[in-house]
Amino acid sequence: MNGTFAETGTGRQKLKERIAHLFHRDHKGLPKKDLTTGVVWKRLLVFFLPIAAGTCIQQLYNAVDGMIVGRFVGTRALAAVGGSSAQIINLLIGFFVAITSGASVVIAQVYGAGREKDVQNAAGNAITVFALMGVVLMGFGLAASPGMLSLLKTPADTLADAVLYLRIYFIGVPFVLVLNMESNMLRAVGDSLSPFLFMVAGCLTNIVLDVVFVVVCRWGIAGVAIATVLSQVLNMALLTGKLLTAKEAYRLSFRQLRLKGMYLVNMMRLGVPSGLQSSMYAVSNMIIQVGVNTLGTVVVASWAMTSKTDGIYWAVSNAMGAAITSFVGQNLGAGKTDRVKTCVRQGMLMALGITVGLSTLIMLCAKPLLHILTNDPAVIDTTYEMMTYFVPFYFTWTAIEVLSGVLRGAGDAIRPVIIIGIGICLFRIIWILTVFAAFRSLPALCLCYTASWTVTSAVMILYFRKGSWLKRHSMVMTK
Repeated sequence: MNGTFAETGTGRQKLKERIAHLFHRDHKGLPKKDLTTGVVWKRLLVFFLPIAAGTCIQQLYNAVDGMIVGRFVGTRALAAVGGSSAQIINLLIGFFVAITSGASVVIAQVYGAGREKDVQNAAGNAITVFALMGVVLMGFGLAASPGMLSLLKTPADTLADAVLYLRIYFIGVPFVLVLNMESNMLRAVGDSLSPFLFMVAGCLTNIVLDVVFVVVCRWGIAGVAIATVLSQVLNMALLTGKLLTAKEAYRLSFRQLRLKGMYLVNMMRLGVPSGLQSSMYAVSNMIIQVGVNTLGTVVVASWAMTSKTDGIYWAVSNAMGAAITSFVGQNLGAGKTDRVKTCVRQGMLMALGITVGLSTLIMLCAKPLLHILTNDPAVIDTTYEMMTYFVPFYFTWTAIEVLSGVLRGAGDAIRPVIIIGIGICLFRIIWILTVFAAFRSLPALCLCYTASWTVTSAVMILYFRKGSWLKRHSMVMTK
């Protein structure tokens, strides 16, 4: 034999075909982005995995970022990056990023219906809209950062660093909105692999720049923020290059970068409710953050640290919701409601299994990971105590993520927002103003999350079982 099986011409071709089949690619190497054919659970799983991997990479970066800040800048800097400033980012930027889901639903449905021209026009319109939104938001953030941080009662010893971090971060907001729109657009047409690869490149760049700017150059908080912005610019550039050079229906040209009312109305009709939902989460979390801030800098740093340790679950959970939204959007656009119903059943089982597995893993690894991320014993102990109130109960969140993803893909945008707004956000605000105000303790603060997940999950299941959402799925744009 002249070489191994894989080294021969026949061996290479067969190996290529096996890999192509695994990633649903044709023999020319082009991704098969149609989610309306094939075995449902396999198509959903293969589509979900790159999204989940990308979000996990993002969380790994967040953990490394937290470790660099905690160890080389200090606990106060960690509180400045992950305390009130993080809540403001989640509120303002989270609102606009969530709106991109409306655009992705429109693109998924017209792509599933085989309308290539509408895919191109909707994509160009969406990128233009979010680039303009990013510029406006950047200006607002630069001017309003000190006032917003003061309103949240940010501890005085972290205020200056938090203002500096926020202002630098807001410079990168236009790139953040465009890259999120471009990533969601690719996922809407079934390409979850490209956003994953580009996210990996961005995260690796961010980590390297963190080390250079913080550890070597000693730029502190400014170094962390600058590294974040530069990595976002790189990520957006890679995504834009992919869209400009694509051969598929979603290819982008500069003459498509314009506003068009038909697409804008549909995108906003579906996206604004998602943005409001994100904002309601953020507002309730900001109110909770005020309560956290009253408990001292150690609790503020520990609260920020929880996202570095259990953030992997939320990343994977959000990835499942995003995958289901695109899957449902394409199949409803193609008129295949039976595949949607199958996706609900199999997606729920998949999500429950992942939740139980990750919750167990997180609790087993929490203490060793915390010792890596910080050398402050008080922060380690407090963070672990917080996690015991959250992590074992993540299974109560599963139905909310899966069913809201289905409803978004079906174009039912308003009712899930109402359910989540009351069950999650309003419930937590009332809890903080009553239970926490009465007891003012860490358990009283943490338990509002578990209670709100349980209540909202029950209501979401009841609404979903009524089935009226399926009658409102015909959101594909008409000419």
